[in-house]
Amino acid sequence: MSPTTETLTAERILEATEEVLRRHGPAKATVVDVARALGVSHGSVYRHFRTKAALRGAVTKRWLDRTSDALAGIAGAEDRDPRQRLRDWFQGLFDAKRRKAGDDPELFATYSVLTDENGEVVGAHIAELTAQLTRIVEAGVASGAFTAGDPAAVARALFHATGRFHDPCHAREWKRPDVQDEFDAVLDLLLRGLEAQRPS
Repeated sequence: MSPTTETLTAERILEATEEVLRRHGPAKATVVDVARALGVSHGSVYRHFRTKAALRGAVTKRWLDRTSDALAGIAGAEDRDPRQRLRDWFQGLFDAKRRKAGDDPELFATYSVLTDENGEVVGAHIAELTAQLTRIVEAGVASGAFTAGDPAAVARALFHATGRFHDPCHAREWKRPDVQDEFDAVLDLLLRGLEAQRPS
């Protein structure tokens, strides 16, 4: 089936948009380029996404959702020790960001521009990630593994304290050979701070 005879879906448009962004970069990529890649008129694209900004916001959300979807399984693993879940969740976040920055640096640079444009999308993504962290902290408090105040506030603090290992503005540092050791040291310190004080 040729591109012009396949049903045009939002998902197909987003896939094509990602490829156009990779080829042309965010400054030059246009809705006409996306339509051309799909073999349709640009009006067909606008029927799914009313503006260029809406299309760019949707493709940014799709990119960010890959990370939050991958981490959701760790956050929801209620049968696992909360300390290990927390460690695995942050390691998963760090690994995902490093892969994005290292495997496809051009596309990563493109999405860095798009995330700057789409503060609302990024805010929703961060809210989703901190909600996942909150679930882990709540489980730790319930099991007695953590002593913490408000789990949501603790989750936000943990997220901000580890920003060097997931905020794209630090991507250049992620290539350093000792960055994993530094990540482990920060996480060890945070986990010690969360752990319940045991009577001596």
